[in-house]
Amino acid sequence: MKYISTRGNSKLNSSYEVILKGLSDDGGLYLPESFPEIEFSNEEIEKLDYIYFAKKIIGSIFDDFNKEELYSAIELAYSTFKGNIVPIKKLDNKYVIELYHGQTFAFKDFALSLLPRLISIAIKHSGLDKKILVLTATSGDTGSAALYGFKNVENTDIAVFYPTDGISEIQERQMVTLDGKNTHAIAIRGNFDDAQSSLKKIFNDVQFREYLNMKGYELSSANSINIGRLIPQTVYYFYSYYYLVKNGYIKNGEKISVSVPTGNFGNILAAYLSKKMGLPINNLICASNKNNVLTEFINRGIYNINREFFVTNSPSMDILISSNLERFLYYELGEDSEEIKFLMESLMKNGKYFIDSRRLNNITAYYFDDDRTIDEIKKIYDEYNYLVDTHTAIGLLAAQDYEKFNKDEKILVAATASPFKFINSIAEALMMNSNDEISALNTLEEKFNISVPVEFKDLFAKDIKNKMVIEKDEIKDYIRRIIK
Repeated sequence: MKYISTRGNSKLNSSYEVILKGLSDDGGLYLPESFPEIEFSNEEIEKLDYIYFAKKIIGSIFDDFNKEELYSAIELAYSTFKGNIVPIKKLDNKYVIELYHGQTFAFKDFALSLLPRLISIAIKHSGLDKKILVLTATSGDTGSAALYGFKNVENTDIAVFYPTDGISEIQERQMVTLDGKNTHAIAIRGNFDDAQSSLKKIFNDVQFREYLNMKGYELSSANSINIGRLIPQTVYYFYSYYYLVKNGYIKNGEKISVSVPTGNFGNILAAYLSKKMGLPINNLICASNKNNVLTEFINRGIYNINREFFVTNSPSMDILISSNLERFLYYELGEDSEEIKFLMESLMKNGKYFIDSRRLNNITAYYFDDDRTIDEIKKIYDEYNYLVDTHTAIGLLAAQDYEKFNKDEKILVAATASPFKFINSIAEALMMNSNDEISALNTLEEKFNISVPVEFKDLFAKDIKNKMVIEKDEIKDYIRRIIK
């Protein structure tokens, strides 16, 4: 497989190259030159083995990887998951796919348990004589998943930058209590967009990259701008679809829709790419919080980040600049790299761009505020005795609105994080009187008889190893200190 850039760089790159680089030299994002048609036999569906699905799908894209090395990496990555890799909960015509049973309890674990291993293989086969410096911006969950994934991986250093405002205490503790010899968690005064925009500038700073090369480092990213993040996420959409087939909820070939709470547009893009590989998806349902830039764009064609930024109870969606939207637009606008370049330059210069929304096919969007989110958590718990986090609640709300006009259609809803990661919102929804997150976790066990994974309570007993707060314009100086 070779890879192209959304912004027209004519050079075709191998899987090894794009996974190591993350971002194209022209500032664009990598995409496979073509997509294979993925099909599963009745025997494969009956076995429904997640690791087998992963080998088949990921192997069909990263087909220039040594199969033995790739398959071993996949097996090791998903051995870190607890029990059933993707449990699925039926709520009437909605099927909640629980994507939070990895080591940091968020969907990011699916890709970030594997990406460090892919990078190690790529280093070996590319003949690279430098260390990889992984720079990552996070609105909460990506950071901990990346740090855990890259912890003590040879020939890598990783620095995660997260906003001081908005993330939960548990999310922060997952990052700052980790004791990896090559891991760094740094708070940025500001929001996620400040962190992400600052890192993008560094990736596009030729002079600084040359300085890093001179010091023996090559830059890479663990954000979903890296194609090595996106492709593994397609697997759980295939797996979940065929779970419905195997259990008689749908017929093979029957179309479903997928509701995804999204901020950076990566997880919903994975569903879109799954559709390009033949998965029978009808509509994508984009679910957002009060930072509703995506909702406005999908429904009206106006992408405008010149607006108030809100800190919400679903912090992983507190994003105004959705990086992966560029990949989606590349396909929806006819693979016109010149138009993509024009739109992205307009966003950079003016903070906005416009298209005719009728050019976007089979996607709809909804947004909900904090109060609706809390009400939905309580409603789902009362009706189904089932606990969901704030992001999943928004995905369910969007699915319900979509369902009003599509009553017979089955809908997959991506549950992107464990409810325990956002325990303060759970406490509010269930009207628990708790002073802090650890007491809320204890109350949940004692009064509601809900078992809390021991990993969450253990976080509060761990020492904080590496917390640091800097201004966004100090990132380069911090990186210089890392590589000394």
